[in-house]
Amino acid sequence: MTVRSAALLLYRRRAGVEVWIAHMGGPYWTSKDEAAWSFPKGIVEEGDLGDELAAARREFTEEIGTPPPDADYVPLGEFPGSGKTIVVFAAESEFQPDAVRSNTFELEWPPRSGRMRSFPEVDDARWFPLDEARPKLTKAQRPILDALLAHLEEDAEIH
Repeated sequence: MTVRSAALLLYRRRAGVEVWIAHMGGPYWTSKDEAAWSFPKGIVEEGDLGDELAAARREFTEEIGTPPPDADYVPLGEFPGSGKTIVVFAAESEFQPDAVRSNTFELEWPPRSGRMRSFPEVDDARWFPLDEARPKLTKAQRPILDALLAHLEEDAEIH
C-alpha cells in the first residue's frame, strides 16, 4: 500500500496570496534554501484512516509546536511525492505563532561517527508570497500551489 502523508496548507491574502511553509531541519538541509521547504505534514498512521484532516492537524502541531488555527479546512487534493501520496487540506488564516518549536529526531552525525544527535524536524517556518514559495518548496509539492490557485479562482467565481 502507498504511504500517505497529510498536510495543511495555510494561506492568507495580502498584496497577493501568501502561504505558510516550513524549512526542513537536520544537517542535510542546514545550508539549503531552494527545494528545502515543505508544507507541514506527516505520515497518516493506521488509526488515522478515515480522518486524514486529524492526522494533518497532529503533524502540524508536532512540526510547528503550535496547534493549527481553527479554520474551515477544505480538501485540496492528493499529490504524488517522493514515494508517497500527500493529501492536502487548505484554509485561509492569519496564523502567527510566537515561535516555531518542532519535535526532534535522532540521527548519527557526523555519518559513521557513532555519535547520535538530536535535530528538529523543522528549523524555520513562515509566510512567503507564492512566487517566492514556489522555488523553496520541494519539486513534488510545487503543484499544490497550482491547486490552491485553482481553488481560489473557483471560490471567487462562486462568490
